[in-house]
Amino acid sequence: MPSWENSAPPRSAFTPAERRIIDRLTTPDAVQGYLNRLAYNTEPPPGGPMQRTFRSVIATRTAHCLEAALTAAVLLEQHGYPPTVMSLESIDGLDHVLFVYRARTGWGSIARSRDPGLHGRHPVFRSLRALALTYFEPFIDTSGCLLAYGQVDLRVLGSYDWRLSKGNVWKVERLLYEIPHRSIRSSERRVDRLRRRYFAFRRAHPGVKPVAYYDRRTWTQIPASLRERRTIGETIEHHSR
Repeated sequence: MPSWENSAPPRSAFTPAERRIIDRLTTPDAVQGYLNRLAYNTEPPPGGPMQRTFRSVIATRTAHCLEAALTAAVLLEQHGYPPTVMSLESIDGLDHVLFVYRARTGWGSIARSRDPGLHGRHPVFRSLRALALTYFEPFIDTSGCLLAYGQVDLRVLGSYDWRLSKGNVWKVERLLYEIPHRSIRSSERRVDRLRRRYFAFRRAHPGVKPVAYYDRRTWTQIPASLRERRTIGETIEHHSR
C-alpha cells in the first residue's frame, strides 16, 4: 500500500516522463488541450472493456471519457485541485464522466468525448447543476437524453489506487453508479423537438458532426478533428460518450 494512501501522491511516485507532463499542464485549459490531442479509446473493438488510470493513459496516449476524467484529476490534484468528477446519466445507459473544478469565476469542467458537445466548459457556472444543464442539448442524439447528475471526490476511495495502478480500476466505475444523482427533468415536447432537429441535421449533412447549431459560448476548445466539417470514417451515432 502506498504510504500516501488517499492523499495526492508525492512527485517521487511519478516517473520522470509523468513529472514533465505534470509540470507542463498546470491549468484546466492546458489539461483540456492535452486530452483533446489524445486518441479516443474505443475499447471494443478490437480489444475488451477497460478502465485505466493516469499512468496507463499517459503511456498509451489514448483515453475514453472516464479515463480522461481520472487523468485530469491526477494532473490537477498536483496543482491543488480536489479530484472531483461528475457523472452524467443518460436514458440509454451511455453515461458521461467529467472532471469538475471550482475557480474564482465559478464551476467548470474538463472532458473527452467522441462528440463535440460533451467536452469541457469554462468556469463560469454558479452551481454544478447549472454546469450539468449545458450538456442537455448535446446529449440528444439517436437514443441519448440526460436524466441526472452526481459528483464525488475520488478521495472517498481511500487507499484504492485509482491514480497510478497499471490494471483496470473498475471500482471507480462502480462508485459512479452508486453515488446519489439529482434528476434533470425536461418536457417530452422539448426532447422530441431536439431529437427531430438532430435527425434533420443528419439527413441534410450525412457524416457531419452537429456543432454549428449549439450555443458554444461556454464550451472550452474541442479536438481539431471535431472542428472539421466531416469526420472521415465515422458516423455521428454514439457508441460511447
